[in-house]
Amino acid sequence: MIYKLVVPGPIEDVDEVRVLEWHGAEGRAVAPGDLIVELETHKALIEVRAAQAGILRKIACAPGAWRAPGQLLAVLSEGPEDELPSSPEALECLSVEFYIT
Repeated sequence: MIYKLVVPGPIEDVDEVRVLEWHGAEGRAVAPGDLIVELETHKALIEVRAAQAGILRKIACAPGAWRAPGQLLAVLSEGPEDELPSSPEALECLSVEFYIT
């Protein structure tokens, strides 16, 4: 199954967050509790951690990029054999979100 990782939210008084650092490259396996990406608001640092196992398949934004709550950060899957959608628009339209802590 394919999952999308989105900016958590809503976050009070925050319209956008900045992507600070990805912890691993595309193809990295993640386990529950693993740090995936760090985000920054004007007040705080947000650590996005996996709540389930998966594989980081596609990073949708580079460090320094700004994203609103609910916007796509990355695409993950249960296994490497899961076929990713072919277009960026199809990635944005994925309906299943990857659970984060």
